[in-house]
Amino acid sequence: MSASDIAGIPGSPDVPDSHGSGAAAPGGPGALVPRTVPPAPRRSRGVLGTELRRGVGPWCAGAVVAVCWVTMYGKSPQWMGRWAETTDLLRVAALLLCGPLAVAVGCWQGGRERRRATGDLLASLPRAPLRRTLLAVAPAAVWPAAGYLLAAAGCALATWPYAAGGGPFLSLVAADAVALAALGVLGFVAGRLIPWRLAAPLLAAVTYVGLGVPAYADSPARWLDPALDHMYFWDRPVWWFGPASMVWTAGLAGAALLAYAARRRISALPPLAAACAAAVLLAGTGDGLWRPDPAAARLVCDDGAPQVCVTAVDRKLLPSVSAALAGLNARLRGVPGAPVRWIDGPRAPGPGREQLAAAPGVVVRKVGEPVLLGSREAQLPDPFSLSEHGEISDPALYAKWAVGYLFSQDCSGTDFDTPAARRATAVNDAVNQWLAPRPDSAAIPLYGGDVHLRRLRAMDRAESRAYLARYLAADLCRAEEVPVP
Repeated sequence: MSASDIAGIPGSPDVPDSHGSGAAAPGGPGALVPRTVPPAPRRSRGVLGTELRRGVGPWCAGAVVAVCWVTMYGKSPQWMGRWAETTDLLRVAALLLCGPLAVAVGCWQGGRERRRATGDLLASLPRAPLRRTLLAVAPAAVWPAAGYLLAAAGCALATWPYAAGGGPFLSLVAADAVALAALGVLGFVAGRLIPWRLAAPLLAAVTYVGLGVPAYADSPARWLDPALDHMYFWDRPVWWFGPASMVWTAGLAGAALLAYAARRRISALPPLAAACAAAVLLAGTGDGLWRPDPAAARLVCDDGAPQVCVTAVDRKLLPSVSAALAGLNARLRGVPGAPVRWIDGPRAPGPGREQLAAAPGVVVRKVGEPVLLGSREAQLPDPFSLSEHGEISDPALYAKWAVGYLFSQDCSGTDFDTPAARRATAVNDAVNQWLAPRPDSAAIPLYGGDVHLRRLRAMDRAESRAYLARYLAADLCRAEEVPVP
């Protein structure tokens, strides 16, 4: 078949048809013409990706991470070692400090089209107003939450080697991220409605006050504040606390956004109703949002004598605590009247936590109750208050605190300006320094206590045991009963 025959076939892809619809190829009529295929168009990354990459959104995420990490680093001894403390302090840093930042960024994002005078141009596009608004608000909602989640992951990794048992309260971490996103959305709506460049910093200041004031209130409604913390290490949040907080904050933000941008503003009622229901649940439950956790308050003990027991949340500190009390325990071991066990436990459990005191293996300590008479158990100072990176930072000071707890009594009404009281004070100082010596307090102040200390150091084992037995049996509030070495 010749080229002219091929050209006569209708619909032939390679040659022009016989009607002359194609241009003649070089080389004469009837020559084959190569088909030109247009290049495939590049795939668009999407409007949402463009919105998220540009503007102040990424900078806001970086600022949230920086604020959280700097704040947490400055207070690392206070949280690195307990999951509850990590979650509480991170929540305060994120919501109280970064919440105003999220509102300000959202407000600035909301006023972008007004500053650029592009509102009329965007309104002429075929895209629905709600869709345009959702695309515009995405950076203000996504980036603060993403920055917080990254900061929370870093703090969790820092806590992991030193915390004992359990883990971060993930539902509350998610609720905090949703709260930051909701604050960004509310700021965006305010930026669309308030045509003022100073609206962003003013809204940030108002948000800071609004998030901080409820912490000083006694009303159950204070739990509607997402920045409120809970400073009791032997509790856990109820399982629905986090989801209810998400519904509360996200419902408010969703209702505000729909009321502003939806074609039918009645569509804002469902999220508003959900937010109100969650608010009633949170405020109605109040302090019951946190429940006692017997597993966290369970005692973990060593095999020493006297025995040292800490709660499960501090069990990784137990070897360090035992080492800090080794010298003190060596002097108390076998002395009549000396404690047989040091106990650290939840203090001042408060209403609604009676079941914690009744749980097996849990001992609830009352504030100011150093010794349980009849059981020869002494209160242990809080080991976490002197810990750093999983160890007691000052063992000598911790042992000093333990001696102070052992001999502390309520002596209100006692006259300390008598010769007998001054002598008893000198003896008490000498005994404390002898049992738990500190290099920075070698000299005993007041009333010649150094003389008593030299006598105690000169005693042999039998003499010191006999004196300690008399000292432990005495009423330290009655100066005349305090034995002199």
